[in-house]
Amino acid sequence: MMKKAIAVDFGGTSIKMGVTQGADILAKATPLPTAAYDSPAAIIEAMCHTARELLQLHPDCAAVGLGMPGWTDFHRGVLYQLTNVPVWDHEVPVRDIMQQALSLPVVLDNDANCMAYAEWQLGAGRGLESLVCLTLGTGIGGGIVIHNRMLRGLTVSAAELGQTSIDWRGRRGPFGNRGAIEEYLGNNEFATDSARAYTAAGQPRSAAECTPYQLAQAARNGCPIARGLYAGFAEKLACLIMNLMYTFVPQAVIIGGGVAKAGDLLFTPLQEQLREQLFPVHYAALRLLPAHFGADSGLVGAGLMAADYATGKLN
Repeated sequence: MMKKAIAVDFGGTSIKMGVTQGADILAKATPLPTAAYDSPAAIIEAMCHTARELLQLHPDCAAVGLGMPGWTDFHRGVLYQLTNVPVWDHEVPVRDIMQQALSLPVVLDNDANCMAYAEWQLGAGRGLESLVCLTLGTGIGGGIVIHNRMLRGLTVSAAELGQTSIDWRGRRGPFGNRGAIEEYLGNNEFATDSARAYTAAGQPRSAAECTPYQLAQAARNGCPIARGLYAGFAEKLACLIMNLMYTFVPQAVIIGGGVAKAGDLLFTPLQEQLREQLFPVHYAALRLLPAHFGADSGLVGAGLMAADYATGKLN
């Protein structure tokens, strides 16, 4: 039986925490509002306080797993900065601080890597040796598994797929990179571009009225603008996946996040675009799969990593 673990899924809006055992979430704490804290120290103390409450309910937890956005050093347990959390603008040894506070082993990884780990071990990618996971939300995160190992890279920052380019003259990303796909397909950017499309068609809407869910509803109700927006989204996403296929040739690309909930509105045009862009052998080898764990993938993945870390199986 898999060990229990405290799991943390850290988001720009809220910090979700719970107790996991394999694919099961045994308990969930009240989410912590990220913006309520004025320093990394205050955030860490709040996470430790909630972890202690969860440990009172499940004292047999073997470890703590943290999935955090931004540049995390898995080996050193350090988080360098959080782009969506302004107060976290410097390097912090999160693992060491929390291990000392909780007297439990702590593992820290990028939140998209946690999602990929959950899908690879127990989700849509179970049994596969190579896969790419994409999580589509405020930003675009990625996790890559090659030959049954997580790809981490020299600086432990591999698979920042949202910063890869689909247009060498395109929009500038946060690090000066042109055409970063996140600048087109992040939730905020997609909503802003969609509002412009409606306005240009004589149907003014605000970005707040163009969330992925609202656009999906409109498309299913026959709105040609919304359907066209999803087709455009799929065309851009296909460019990223095409590059990944020619680079890695994974057995599957697993897609999670809010936009992925659109189902056939996204996956049908995405398949069509990839059929046009890929060499037939590559297209035949590709499986596009929706993420199994949905919004819980980060929590499940962080818990799985923690349990495997405690038993020495995680590397």
